Amino acid sequence: MKRTRLVLAVMTLFAGNMNAGTEQQQIVDTVSTIFAAARTDDVAKFDSVIASDFYIFDGGARFNGDSVMGFIKAQHAAGKRYEWNVTEPDVHISGDTAWIAYVNKGSITDASGTAKQNWLESAFLEKQAGNWKIVFMHSTRVPMKLPENQGK
Repeated sequence: MKRTRLVLAVMTLFAGNMNAGTEQQQIVDTVSTIFAAARTDDVAKFDSVIASDFYIFDGGARFNGDSVMGFIKAQHAAGKRYEWNVTEPDVHISGDTAWIAYVNKGSITDASGTAKQNWLESAFLEKQAGNWKIVFMHSTRVPMKLPENQGK
């Protein structure tokens, strides 16, 4: 009897940890979806993962969903392409709210070529009708390192 209870207790803990991992992956996937949508100017996909009152601080400015997508579309029209990737995610979930901090490792491509670029980013999410929605994001561009002999 004791052994049965112990096995049930271990299975319950294991199942709880699996669910936590699944929820954490859903957070990462939600943030990744916003990048996939922005990369292809897919407003419907972008809107599917943001809350109605979403906004982002990026480059010293505040953007809502429409304005950030408008900015990205203008960048694409000017010949710029961005690659964004969620790496090193640190996810915290408390009920129907969560936050994630991560390193966005990517690149910026234009007529002069492709430059690697990293951003330090975070997002706050709410679970709405069973789906995670991004309410707020913050992005800080990591300054690109210049070659050591440049400027001497």
